[in-house]
Amino acid sequence: MASDKLQFPDQPVPAELGYYFPAEWHPHRATWLSWPHNEDSWPGKIQSIYPEFIRFIKELTKGEKVCLNVNDEVMEIMVRRSLEREQTDMEQIEFYRHPTNDAWCRDCGPAFLINPAAKQPKVIVDWRFNAWGGKYTPYELDDQLPEKIAQALGLPVYHPNIVMEGGSVDFNGEGTVLTTRACLLNPNRNPHLSQQEIEAYLQAYYGVKQVLWLEDGIAGDDTDGHIDDIVRFVNPHTVVAVVEPNREDENYEPLQQNLKLLKSMRLLDGKQIDIVELPMPQPIYYEGRRLPASYANFYIGNKVVIVPTFRDSEHDERALQILSQCFPDREVVGIDSVDIIWGLGSFHCLSQQEPEVPSTS
Repeated sequence: MASDKLQFPDQPVPAELGYYFPAEWHPHRATWLSWPHNEDSWPGKIQSIYPEFIRFIKELTKGEKVCLNVNDEVMEIMVRRSLEREQTDMEQIEFYRHPTNDAWCRDCGPAFLINPAAKQPKVIVDWRFNAWGGKYTPYELDDQLPEKIAQALGLPVYHPNIVMEGGSVDFNGEGTVLTTRACLLNPNRNPHLSQQEIEAYLQAYYGVKQVLWLEDGIAGDDTDGHIDDIVRFVNPHTVVAVVEPNREDENYEPLQQNLKLLKSMRLLDGKQIDIVELPMPQPIYYEGRRLPASYANFYIGNKVVIVPTFRDSEHDERALQILSQCFPDREVVGIDSVDIIWGLGSFHCLSQQEPEVPSTS
């Protein structure tokens, strides 16, 4: 659909200037994280998540900078001490005093777009954030985060003025984005926009040419069906798709429906998508609630792929083996996410990549 059907608030839009959102495996300058501090997200458990969160940071520093948003000087001092105690490479850590409501940087953080040929080769898109349809308040600080990061880095900002979360979209870096109707067409996000109009925004502000739509997400997911729990690109022509073998499990049917849709899809070059099936872990419950545990919530760093594991030896090992075959050029590292997932997200939800701009010389 042509993006000129809509009156966009910024003119010209990033796509018209040659900007695009790179695939996650594109080289990073840094990974952005917000230090977890909201006890309401991990009631009774927040202290238990820090060892794994720090390990996540340490693994990432093997190949890139880690930019940490902290609320204030007191938090920065505490975090520095915590990282130093675990012998983290502090040369790779950059601190930014950007107050946040919560830790889910994927969804509220900036979308970094690049155009290596442009005078300003990197820009930020600041989508609106409403805490997954107004489910959690307050969220105003998180909604302001992209603008603060843009100011800190001296980058131009585009404002589409519609709600969009980073975990709801996944990119192959060659013009295609995957998403779900359950999330992007949910009336708690942008009820005034049709599917075609949302596609126009994705094309204009992410620099994509093709939007591929799946249906529902997994049980326990409070985001209304984020793609990063179900299907992820691992190279321009291949996805991993989570499947549930147990026909009695509530995830079986929606994941089969998504798998059927994937098999019918074609990329921009007309080819089918190569599909690698990824198992679901055994169901995880905490205080009677089904949690959205999924191996698809991995994060692709410059040298490592960080995969959530769930103390399910059979499925953990299978998932790590499958992803190791998908990323032969990176070390695939499993990190326990049983406590982290009580916050209803894992390593991909917590992170946002800042791409490196390739040299044009």
